[in-house]
Amino acid sequence: MDRALYIAMTGAKNNMAAQTVRANNMANLNTAGFKADFEQSRSMGVYYGDGQPTRAFALTESPSADFEYGPLQNTGNPMDIAINGDGFIAVQAPDGSEAYTRAGNLSIDASGTLRTANGLAVLGNSGPISLQPSDKVEIGSDGTISTITLGQTAETMVEANRIKLVKPDLKNVEKGPDGLFRQRDGLPAPVDASVHVVSNVLEGSNVNAMSEFTQIISLARQYDMQLKLMKSAEDNSTASAQLLQMS
Repeated sequence: MDRALYIAMTGAKNNMAAQTVRANNMANLNTAGFKADFEQSRSMGVYYGDGQPTRAFALTESPSADFEYGPLQNTGNPMDIAINGDGFIAVQAPDGSEAYTRAGNLSIDASGTLRTANGLAVLGNSGPISLQPSDKVEIGSDGTISTITLGQTAETMVEANRIKLVKPDLKNVEKGPDGLFRQRDGLPAPVDASVHVVSNVLEGSNVNAMSEFTQIISLARQYDMQLKLMKSAEDNSTASAQLLQMS
């Protein structure tokens, strides 16, 4: 009885964790560059010292993200870019470390720093990219940023910086709780000249709404099953106690 109750309890708990993963995917259905998270469940033995496990418990984990491309959407905004194929845009995470994203909806803040939509500084040749006030900004396919300084003509367009584009081995890439990607070894990825971007375009989320909704329903049914098993274990325990009282 005790083992059945323990398995059902951990199963229900981890069903809720799995639903959180799927719900987060659904919430980012329209987030540019978002990569859906996978979730999986498995049983784990509980060990107390040497010997065989005395019981098992359910475990839900998110082993990886789905690196499939999202749909490309024309925006007409020259500050919007999308990775054409494999690769990432290097950004500065809130803790100052280097991280990577596929979200290319960029803008220039009041201080001239090039940032992503969620405020992260985009990295260039020597750290965060800072631009002078300009009449026009263009981003080339190799990430080169060209600008026309305020009050100047088109003939004065100059190369201001270049966005750091990388293509790390996906086996060495993990997604953090902040939604950013990093190398598992903690090292910064080198610039990769084979990575190219497309301007006036954004990569959409790769979340499949129908698939996620189906999984949420399936997990909800599993959760109900675990609760019923917990109730059955309680009823069996009560019946056993009554039999002992009668004997």
